Amino acid sequence: MSLYRRHFLRVAPSIVALPTISRIAMAQTYPTRPVRIVVPFAPAGTTDIAARLIGQWLTERLGQQFVVENRAGANGNIGTEAVVRALADGYTLLFIDASPAINASVYEKLNFNFVRDIAPVTTVVRAHLILVVHPSVPAQTISEFIAYAKANPGKISYGSAGVGSTLHVTGELFKVMAGVHLVHVPYRGGGPAMQDLVGGHVQAVFIPAPAGIEYVRGGTVRALGVTGASRSQALPEVPTIAEHVPGYEAATWYGVGAPSGTPSPIIDALSKEINAGLADTKLKMRFTELSAEVFPGSPESFGTLIAAETEKWARIIRTANMRLQ
Repeated sequence: MSLYRRHFLRVAPSIVALPTISRIAMAQTYPTRPVRIVVPFAPAGTTDIAARLIGQWLTERLGQQFVVENRAGANGNIGTEAVVRALADGYTLLFIDASPAINASVYEKLNFNFVRDIAPVTTVVRAHLILVVHPSVPAQTISEFIAYAKANPGKISYGSAGVGSTLHVTGELFKVMAGVHLVHVPYRGGGPAMQDLVGGHVQAVFIPAPAGIEYVRGGTVRALGVTGASRSQALPEVPTIAEHVPGYEAATWYGVGAPSGTPSPIIDALSKEINAGLADTKLKMRFTELSAEVFPGSPESFGTLIAAETEKWARIIRTANMRLQ
């Protein structure tokens, strides 16, 4: 039995104890005031972009403001802990990426247990990452970048959204599989990392496609490869990294959570409305333009994904013997 299922069985009695009429009324009247969506990263990153699109959809659908609040730091742990400690009333939500699944293997001690303390609502989108470099880097392909890095060990830096972030472990996996020595520079989010890449303060970033694609289209950075098993429909001319580094693959996902104990009618109502948005042609097209694939789901399927991803990244980090700073 999965950890998520065990946790669900523990909290189920308290949910069932709610009078049936009050539970139905709760779902029908929610929300009655503005809802806060905590993004545990800096503005302008993929998590922030996706959260604002979903927040706008929910605002229009439910008639109350869904306001994004950025609480960056410690690879998402600061914002996540703020949600864990919030009232479980549906008025504080968490918009996350795969970081919590990675943090379980990176941080020895946390003030919360993500699976126990955050109730999954639904997945939203998933996306590959793009390896982008500053125009000053004399490499047009992944193979040329690897050759350049090997000729200049320790002289090329790459930025990430923080120690242990998806951007970080994706870069570390590349270092191991390509046999290169790149210097990791952590930031408080993917947005600041991209800003410093544009400014030439770092030479490369592994950035989720939704946050990096406009930089590529604008010509301020150069895309060398995507991390997925297949090429991106939004950037079909950019090869996969696996075409040069066989077996390389990494991706990320984004979803919504709430404090554990949030009433199930509210969880279900939010899941239903978000999934309706993911089926909406205009919103779906907006995500597609950002090179993100809509990824609808249920609270239970999201919980199962989190457990599976936690195991996967633990295995990758252990097998690759990554030295996370």
